[in-house]
Order: sequence, then C-alpha cells, then structure tokens
Amino acid sequence: MSGTKPIKAEHRVPESKPRPKPRASFTKADERAALDESLEDDIDATEHGHGAALRFHRPSVGRRTMRKLARGGYSVQAEIDLHGLTLEEAKPRLADFIDYSATQGKLCVRIVHGKGLGSGDRGPVLKNAVNRWLRRWDSVLAFVSTRQVHGGTGAVYVLLQKT
Repeated sequence: MSGTKPIKAEHRVPESKPRPKPRASFTKADERAALDESLEDDIDATEHGHGAALRFHRPSVGRRTMRKLARGGYSVQAEIDLHGLTLEEAKPRLADFIDYSATQGKLCVRIVHGKGLGSGDRGPVLKNAVNRWLRRWDSVLAFVSTRQVHGGTGAVYVLLQKT
C-alpha cells in the first residue's frame, strides 16, 4: 500500500440525502399474506364436522413413532380404497387386507375410507366404522389421519405389527 495518500475531509463527496430509517420491508406483504390465508376456506373446515382427524396408538407405541407416522415418514407399502362401499362390503375386505399385509411383513399401509360427505346427517359412517374396527385388531399398532396430499381426514396411515 505504498504510495497511497489519505483523503482530506473537505474533498469527500457529501451524502446527497440522509439514509432512510430502517423498517421491515416485508411487513405489509406478510400482513396481506396472513389475511389472504385466513380468508381461504380450509378443506376440512368446509366439511361441517366431518373433518375430525383419527388418531390411535397402543401403549407400546411412542410419541416419536406417532409423530413420524402423522408426518408421513413411513413408506406406504400397500393401500386399499374403501370409500363408496357399504359397511357389509368394507369390513371383510379391510380385515383381509390387514391380515394379508401383516403376514407379508408390511409395516405401514394406507386405508382410504372417505370423509363421509355423501352420508348427509348421519355423518361419516364408513370412517367411524374403520376407526372402530382398527382399534379392535391386534395387528394394528397405531393409525392416524394422513397428510392432506394423501387424503387428509379421508384416509389413515396404519402401523402394523408383523405376525
């Protein structure tokens, strides 16, 4: 840095205008985005009570496992779609599916039961029946409603015990 000379104070270029006061530049955009999001209809909120999430686990299943299941962290190895079936049609199909999946060593399966929107005032008939049936079968360790991209409250991830 030899040969350099300091600039004298009077030769410096003065600032043409004062610096602006610091403020959050995204505040208005964030507020608008929050307002827009609050006005959007949540798909489960429009179901008028039909959107209750299902959740069950045996005492041997820990919180971490349930959190991973709820987040879709397990690979779904098989799936059955029951919505549109009657209870009499759905129960044996589901029982066979659970038994077969457990004997094949599958850890996680998905059951699509539907949200019950077509059931009218009766509420989600098949969804409630699937909830009761799964709780009774010993090979079912846990289940939870799926993430929205996999059916939301119209389907469940089921964690199975190998038989």
